[in-house]
Amino acid sequence: MFPMKPIAAALALLACSAAWATADNSYTPRSLLAQAKGLPSEFEEHFFDVPLAVRIERDEVFLGEAMVILSRDDRLTLLDFTDISDSPIQPAERDTWSDYLQQGAALGSCTQTCPEKMLAVHYNLENSLVSILTENAEHDTDHQRYYHQPQDGSTGLIVSNQLNLNGGQAQELGGRFGVEASSSLGNWSHALNLQLARLGGPDTQLYHALYSLYAQREFEGQFLRLGYFTPTSEGLNRQPRAFGAAPDIAVGVMLGSSDSLAINNPKPSVYPIYVTSNRQGSVEIYRNGLLINTQAVAAGLQSIDTRPLPGGIYEVEVRLVEDGQVTATTQELVYKPNNWRNHDERWRYNVFAGRESTLFNNWEQRDKGDMTAGASLNYLLHPRVIVGLSGRQVQERMQYGASIDWTLATQASLYANVYQTQDHGTGMDVQGLYSYGAGSVIASHNRSWLDTRNTYDTLPDGTRLRTRQTFVGQTSTSSLSINHRLINQHSLNARLSHSQGNVEGVGLDLGWSKHDRLFGSDANWRLSLFDRPASRSTGDRRNRGVDLTLNLALGGPGEQWSGSIGSRTSRDGKRDNNGSLTYRKDLSGHVLQNVSATVLTDTYGVGLSGMTSFHGDMLAGDAFAQRSSFNGNLTGGLNLHSTFAVGGRKMALTSQYHGDGAGMIVDVETDLDDITLRADDLSGGSTALRPGRNFVPLTAYRTGSVAFDFDGNHPPAANIQPPRSAYHINKGGVDYRKIRVMKTVTVLGRLLDPQGRPLKGHHVINHASRGVSEVDGFFSMEMNAGSPTLEVRRGNQLLCQFRLDPSKARSENDVLMIGDLRCTPDTLADGAFERPTSG
Repeated sequence: MFPMKPIAAALALLACSAAWATADNSYTPRSLLAQAKGLPSEFEEHFFDVPLAVRIERDEVFLGEAMVILSRDDRLTLLDFTDISDSPIQPAERDTWSDYLQQGAALGSCTQTCPEKMLAVHYNLENSLVSILTENAEHDTDHQRYYHQPQDGSTGLIVSNQLNLNGGQAQELGGRFGVEASSSLGNWSHALNLQLARLGGPDTQLYHALYSLYAQREFEGQFLRLGYFTPTSEGLNRQPRAFGAAPDIAVGVMLGSSDSLAINNPKPSVYPIYVTSNRQGSVEIYRNGLLINTQAVAAGLQSIDTRPLPGGIYEVEVRLVEDGQVTATTQELVYKPNNWRNHDERWRYNVFAGRESTLFNNWEQRDKGDMTAGASLNYLLHPRVIVGLSGRQVQERMQYGASIDWTLATQASLYANVYQTQDHGTGMDVQGLYSYGAGSVIASHNRSWLDTRNTYDTLPDGTRLRTRQTFVGQTSTSSLSINHRLINQHSLNARLSHSQGNVEGVGLDLGWSKHDRLFGSDANWRLSLFDRPASRSTGDRRNRGVDLTLNLALGGPGEQWSGSIGSRTSRDGKRDNNGSLTYRKDLSGHVLQNVSATVLTDTYGVGLSGMTSFHGDMLAGDAFAQRSSFNGNLTGGLNLHSTFAVGGRKMALTSQYHGDGAGMIVDVETDLDDITLRADDLSGGSTALRPGRNFVPLTAYRTGSVAFDFDGNHPPAANIQPPRSAYHINKGGVDYRKIRVMKTVTVLGRLLDPQGRPLKGHHVINHASRGVSEVDGFFSMEMNAGSPTLEVRRGNQLLCQFRLDPSKARSENDVLMIGDLRCTPDTLADGAFERPTSG
């Protein structure tokens, strides 16, 4: 577009020669005219009022390569940045400098409207460098420890809705509806957590509970919470565990360490949670008595997908459901901690005090009103060792806990908890991990308190009754797991466990897997041998068996077949030979993301199951359905999610998760059909945009920028305005932006004065872009096809306007040749197309 880069290089060489001849150790910024005196006369007209390639630095930090225009009155005007790939400066700050320099900046000291504490702007012809000097030049910004909150705060509301249902034939419907809302007003954030639940079975009551309704203010490294909340160890990296009842909801105050609280961490638990299902079934995961997730599981030993679970360290109750019956219940620990961010701050703490309350809560009927308080501490004893202490009063019982998180070596780590509660005894949780080049070893021991009085047995007629074999007391599980990769894509794994309490005995699982090619497609083999403790689903006999599985990527893209054969202990304690066949297909460009179907056969008959996940504009989720081979009953589960956002006096309903606690409503206006845009949060993720209203999750508290671009490798001839937008909002805040996508056409013309002489250094502006005329008057730019108007400016003065008729212009290689344009004061904005004149 600008052929002046070689000329700019020649100017730099000439200037270097002049500087060498008249070297001076002291440097004082000189005017542009003074710097241009050493240039030959024929070069001077290529120095002023024409595009020049320069390097721009802010406080000696690279801002970007750019094209600028210099004028004889010591002003610099930025046209555009051409290369910013190696710049460490954030896009939001670059946008600030771009907006300032595009308006035309006076060189020298800044006296009016100085952005980002700017002191001066200088241009050096010797090295074609534009230098921006600010008050922060002597400050080391690399050690900034906290993000600054928006000066005027932020506003917004984000409501996340979740619906979980499970039930089936001869089985009462159970489920949960949860509402989690966060909002921002000024520099205070607010949170609401409301749950409605029905347990199913003979208990048909609709339970409701309000778990949080509070306001929170973030400070540097700390937070203050006021209102109605569930006391948890917010702000701790390692949360000590405790026996007995969880803290009751309280009205009070909480103060603690803070690192951008409640950030969603879509990652799995550090230590996996295993279930051993004897038959096809499902897993229900409960936290504080509420269902938070349900998953379909196949027969055999497997780990639960913990990625959808909330971040943090907390206990969950895992119920294994087979043929509509709860066959196993375990207490597990979800371990998804945040790293210790600042080793200079060795203490992290959390304290709370308040009064127990049952506001809008019918889960418990006992009287509340007792005082409750607690404190938890983490101390960084060593960069590899974190110790913790906790003490709290819950339901008039004192709970104490101590923990240690010790990274013994790069490959080895240890996490241990010891806790004691009145009337419950002493508990322990130890997890050890060792990783080596070909695999890993995990050793664990857990001793906890289990209460199964809220689980059910299912009679032959389908009636659900509370189990007659309830267990209330201590349970313990010790296990050793080994995963080892062999050569040629082979791997082995083994798990040895010993349980006491609700489940008694020793269990052993051995597995071998191999990745191979079969029938020209990828294939995965897996062989499993197991010997597990007795349970109700095996007639109180040990479960021994073998299983062989093959996964094969046959068919078209995204298709997969898998089959298995095996033997296990049946429900009545006899031998159960079984087999299954599964088909799965991943879909693209469709509401359904994937679908799968399974048919299985065993001693009792034929069973069926199907699963799918879906993602629409306003709703997302997954569902599964199963037909039991034991009694032919149908069961199923459904998980739905949607997000409602309000901000900038606009509303949006979307299936997008609100991510890191903030968001932006984006309206896309376009005259193009079937386009897909992409919004890239440069400090977060990427979101697809379509014409109409969209929601983009953003990162709270950080100053960031969202870049808008076309999705794919073949963008259309169009322009996006604005191409990016800066934001800075608190948790719960929602911004609003509108972007326009305009169909464009490339135009090439020449600008002349009334006497027919070329006009150089004049700005030619359209809604889609702008250009600058060269020394010979030629210019090239993108023009909005729907609004073919051009205006010519010199500085802040509007000289002339043109309305073009593209149908009358000649087109060559997708470039519209508009010829000569005479810029005269009587040119009207609504005038006819000016035909090219001979030049």
